[in-house]
Amino acid sequence: MPNKKIIERHELIGLNLEITDAKNKKLIGIKGKILDETKNMFIIKTKNSTKRIIKEQVKMKITNNNENQIIIGKNIIGRSVDRIKKWNKNQEI
Repeated sequence: MPNKKIIERHELIGLNLEITDAKNKKLIGIKGKILDETKNMFIIKTKNSTKRIIKEQVKMKITNNNENQIIIGKNIIGRSVDRIKKWNKNQEI
């Protein structure tokens, strides 16, 4: 898993996600693996189905290799490719 301080700037597809807080309280507790990511949404595979989660409306726990990090969805709105490019560009400077 990437450094906890910079996970928001890395690829999240394939990592495990759990919704810890949301505007729609019915979403809290949903767990699954991130299958895909768009500018505004995560597509996750839960135990029984596939769900689309709007980033702006949730706070989530990302888990990989038994390490957890809480991420506020509105902080990662945007395409993952742009997030990664921005980080890599800043590292070269």
